[in-house]
Amino acid sequence: MEAINEKDDYVRKEIDKAIEHLSDKRVQHAIKVQSYIRSYVMDFLRSREYTEISPIIVSPLTDPLNHPVYDPKISAYGGDMWLTKSMIFHKQIAVQELKKICIMSPNIRLENEDRATSGRHLYEFTQIDIEALEKTREEMMDLAEDLIIYTIKRIKEEHPEELEFFKRKLPDYKKPFPKITYTEAEEKYGKDFEKKVSQLSDSPIWIVDIPLKEREFYDREYSDKPGILRDMDLVWPEGFQEASSGGEREFELSKILERIHKKDQTEEQFKWFIELAKQGIKMSCGFGIGIERFTRFVCGLEKIEDASTFPKIPGRISL
Repeated sequence: MEAINEKDDYVRKEIDKAIEHLSDKRVQHAIKVQSYIRSYVMDFLRSREYTEISPIIVSPLTDPLNHPVYDPKISAYGGDMWLTKSMIFHKQIAVQELKKICIMSPNIRLENEDRATSGRHLYEFTQIDIEALEKTREEMMDLAEDLIIYTIKRIKEEHPEELEFFKRKLPDYKKPFPKITYTEAEEKYGKDFEKKVSQLSDSPIWIVDIPLKEREFYDREYSDKPGILRDMDLVWPEGFQEASSGGEREFELSKILERIHKKDQTEEQFKWFIELAKQGIKMSCGFGIGIERFTRFVCGLEKIEDASTFPKIPGRISL
C-alpha cells in the first residue's frame, strides 16, 4: 500500500508541475510565438512548392545518431521497431518520387541525464524536416537562410507585441550568412567551439565540411577530401548554439556500405536502406530545424523547457 501511495504522490506532483508550467506567462507567450513559427515556416515552404508529408512515429529504420542515447525499441509482429529519432531515411525514400518534401516531425531522443541542464535539450521535440532531390548543399543553405529571414520578418511585422513582452530585439539578418569550416572553428576555439562561435557571432552562422567521425554514415563525402562530408550546421548567434543540421546524402551503394563499416556498424542494422540503394536512388540534400530551439532563440529564452507545453527533460519521466 505504501508503494502505491508513493507512486500516486509522484503522479500528483508531476501533474501539479505541468499545470504550474502552463500557467507561466512566459511559457504562454512562447507557445504563441511557436505557433506563428510553425505557420510561417509552412507558408514559406508551400510557396517554394514543397509537399508536406505525414511524420513517421515508429519504424524498423531510424537514425543511428552519432552520440549515445537510450534506444526506445518495440517488439511487435515478429520483429523490432524503434520510435523515430529522425526521419532521415524516410526522407530519402519519399523524395525520390515527391521531389521536394517537408515534415513537422516529432522526434524521440532519450538523451543522457547530463544534458538535463544544458537549456537546449529535450528528449521529445519537433523539427521541421526538409529534403529536396538533386539539390546541392549550397542550394539548401540558401533555402534555409530565406526561410529563417522570412519567418523572423513576419513575426516582427505581425506580432511585435510578443517580442515586446520578451524585451527582444531581433535585427534584419542579411544573406548570405557567414561560414566557417569545422576544422577552422576547432583550431581557433578548441573542442567546444560551437558555443564560442555562437557567442561571438551577431548573425546565424554556418559550420561546414564536417568530418565523418563527427557524423553519421549516410551523408555525402567530398570526392577530393576523404573523411570530410558535404554537411552544414547552422548556429544561432548570441550563445543559443545549434539551429539546424543537414547535408548532401550519399546515394552510391558501394560508398554507403564502405561508410557503414568505417563507422563500425553492420549491414544488418540498415538492411532496409541498403535494399533501397540497391534498387537505385538519386542524390538529395536536406536539413532539420528544431522548432523549440527556433522558439527559444526568437524569444530569447534561457531554458528550452519554456518553449514546450509539456517539456521532456532528460533524466526524468515527465507528463
